[in-house]
Amino acid sequence: MTSATPAPDRPIETDSGLSAKGLSAGKVGAIGGAIIGIACIAPAYTLTSGLGPTISEVGVHTPAILLIGFVPMLLVVFGYRELNTAMPDSGTTFTWATRAFGPWLGWMGGWGLIAATVLVLSNLAAVGVDFLFILLSQIFSDPAIADLTRVLWINIPITVALTAVAAWISYRGVEATEKVQVWLVAFQVLALGWFVISALVHVATGTAYDPTPVQLDWFNPVAAGDFSTIAAAVSLSIFLFWGWDTVITMNEEAKDPEKTPGRAAMLTIFAIVIIYLACTIAVISYAGVGTEGLGAGNPENQESIFAALAGPIMGPFAIIVSIAVLSSSLASLQSTMVSPSRTILAMGHYGALPKRYGNVSPRFKSPSVATITSAAAAIIFYVVMRLLSENALWDTITALGLMVCFYYGITGLACTWYFRKSLFVSARTVFFRFLFPLIGGVTLLVIFVRTAIDSLDPAYGSGSSVFGIGLVFVLGIGVLLLGVVIMIVQAIRHPAFFRGETLKQGLHAE
Repeated sequence: MTSATPAPDRPIETDSGLSAKGLSAGKVGAIGGAIIGIACIAPAYTLTSGLGPTISEVGVHTPAILLIGFVPMLLVVFGYRELNTAMPDSGTTFTWATRAFGPWLGWMGGWGLIAATVLVLSNLAAVGVDFLFILLSQIFSDPAIADLTRVLWINIPITVALTAVAAWISYRGVEATEKVQVWLVAFQVLALGWFVISALVHVATGTAYDPTPVQLDWFNPVAAGDFSTIAAAVSLSIFLFWGWDTVITMNEEAKDPEKTPGRAAMLTIFAIVIIYLACTIAVISYAGVGTEGLGAGNPENQESIFAALAGPIMGPFAIIVSIAVLSSSLASLQSTMVSPSRTILAMGHYGALPKRYGNVSPRFKSPSVATITSAAAAIIFYVVMRLLSENALWDTITALGLMVCFYYGITGLACTWYFRKSLFVSARTVFFRFLFPLIGGVTLLVIFVRTAIDSLDPAYGSGSSVFGIGLVFVLGIGVLLLGVVIMIVQAIRHPAFFRGETLKQGLHAE
């Protein structure tokens, strides 16, 4: 890797009071951004990891839960779009919350984003390695090969290597990222389409495992259960949708920084909800929600619903789904590096973290120290959690939902507060700056609080606990509290940012 140049002491400020960081400008269009966004969400990976647990919570009403999870996401997207138009900055939540609420809440918003991405990077690596060995076992017709993923001295080095390669591609800039993602995204979308069509053909011909006709009641959230059940399921569905905001963090590298990221985010989230609903309907229609055999509610199928169903549905072509999940997890592992590295870059640039984190590669015009730091943190977290317990690693999915609700919720409220003097200028501002982001932000924060309370119970998630407290709570809230400690240390050692000297709290003019 090339050496990095430090951020200037006094960067040139834009009209919004923010400043450029030396990233490569004018490189990402709306379609390219959407491709990276879809890659980051990784539909094949997220469905195989998250669809089973969601079905186990609410059964045939999973489509309704997906739509419920989609709505606050969509509402928050509008807030992101408005904030990005006014302040296109790679720090996104960190920068916008600082401008709206001040440095302390802004710092925690940035930390929430970084923590969420580090948690998911470790899980992406885990799924990638699992499916690598599943694929090899299919190629060589030897089921024993799939079990090699549980051998730690084999699993951990391969995981570290995959994470390092992903970081290297991300280090080489957004153009390298986009070129890699186009092919990986196209393949996984085609593979999922094949899976859906094959499953529905089985249903139509009467050869499905447990044929379950689609009913309108599947889309009725009222019938899904009590509030805690719905909140838990929505938290899981938020994990399925999370990642679209990566396209916003590339705003300083977009062809039109004020408009392109918002368009890319909209394309991403609508494409994803269509893919998810199609796959969910296909799985439930073919397998039902029973807890035995191939039933989608069977606990043995929870970790990977596609690994359980691809063979019966696609026959000898099941290997295509394994390749798709592997490519999906690797694509997401690489594209997800974009988001934390640019947030860390912005925090270093404005003095919220030590200045070296604001360094940019002079050759590739990409975050240097920030990218390496993101990869290193993900590797350390993965190794520690894998050595402790395999269940602990899977609990990161639910803990991730806590993180996402936290920083998305803060961003939604930041939009309404930052634009408070111009909320009622027109019908457009009433909806896009006031109602939509406010409802989305409040909804996500309510889910955050409800899930945090429920996750105190050791039975929540995998059932693991620490001193009688649920592991999901320990992971989610513990990481946020760690952020508070780091923030206080940084405020003592480098107080300029916390005094409002490097990034001032502001207010959008009417």
